[in-house]
Amino acid sequence: MNLEYSDEHKAFRDDVCRFLDEKLPEHLTDRGRRGRAPSKAEHEEWHAILHEQGWLAGNWPREFGGAGWDAVQRHIFETETTARGAPRIVPFGVAMLGPVLQKFGSKAQQDHYLPRILDGTDWWCQGYSEPGAGSDLASLRCEAVRDGDHYVVNGQKTWTTLGQYADHIFCLVRTSKEGKPQEGISFLLIDMATPGVEVRPIVLIDGSVEVNEVWFSDVRVPVENLVGEENKGWTYAKYLLTHERTNIAGVGFASAGLAALKRIARAEQDGGRPLAENPHFAARVARVEIDLMAMATTNLRVVSAAAGGQAPGAESSMLKIKGTVIRQEINALAKTAAGPYALPFQSEAVEGTNEEPVGPDYAARVTGQYLNNRKLSIYGGSNEVQRQIIAKTMLGL
Repeated sequence: MNLEYSDEHKAFRDDVCRFLDEKLPEHLTDRGRRGRAPSKAEHEEWHAILHEQGWLAGNWPREFGGAGWDAVQRHIFETETTARGAPRIVPFGVAMLGPVLQKFGSKAQQDHYLPRILDGTDWWCQGYSEPGAGSDLASLRCEAVRDGDHYVVNGQKTWTTLGQYADHIFCLVRTSKEGKPQEGISFLLIDMATPGVEVRPIVLIDGSVEVNEVWFSDVRVPVENLVGEENKGWTYAKYLLTHERTNIAGVGFASAGLAALKRIARAEQDGGRPLAENPHFAARVARVEIDLMAMATTNLRVVSAAAGGQAPGAESSMLKIKGTVIRQEINALAKTAAGPYALPFQSEAVEGTNEEPVGPDYAARVTGQYLNNRKLSIYGGSNEVQRQIIAKTMLGL
């Protein structure tokens, strides 16, 4: 295992940096530095720029229109783009559904949906979680009953991220109640414009609307929208979640957050000296930086193994746990560093406002980010569930 970049990968990193210098709009990076989430239009703008470059789907093979990058190239691209404050590629079509369709979808599904993901025609969202079926997905109850050439779907999904923008949703639905709960689940592709689909926004504690409830009332879905075989959806769902959890490690996001934290600590004063010189605070920053360096090394080990043809296993659970804990600690330290300026939480700072922020500009979103990122250790399979996976698959407990 070699954790050093090869000459080819160093050259690739230079190409990525040149591309970002030339093509990454400043207004997108400025929004990232202010801690504000990109708007739909900004997501689409960055999506189009990457698609034109042929770099939108680094994880897709060239035969499906992807960049065909190896795991190290994908790691380099994600690290450099997040360090520059570029918007994250919306993962639901590119990183989640795309690989599932390439491996399990029909030829017709591949020909129809994959090009539309690349050119931005379709915006997908994920229909996994339900009330009572979050980390325990096998408990899901949203039901699809076969009726001729259609499935009739009834039920509810929740925590559907960016579902307010989506025109399609990929859903896990129950198609059988026989046998083990995992054996009666299917994977359906649903047009959000179908009669009976209703999206209800959920206002989060930071004042943003990022997630939604999606309700299905007698929604008729063509049978050709079934991915793979009926009642085999659990296999496809696990395949998708492995990709999702590896991405959740977020080394690049943590690195960018740590850099922002250090800027705040240098700007804020404590006893007439920069907060960064406070021994107690500096020790906490050093601890989280050490943890981040260790996680980045583990991430590179996984990347190196993937480049050698090995699929990520329980290591993706390790990265998910450690990555989310580190980002939450960085958020907590940033909130501490901002001090009293973090107290008057300004929900209007979530989006553009003409009002001057209270205190330094960097403080406007500190509390919002702290509150919003409480979710990190829950979504994508809670950290408790990830620990169970590690205990079972790596420790044999």
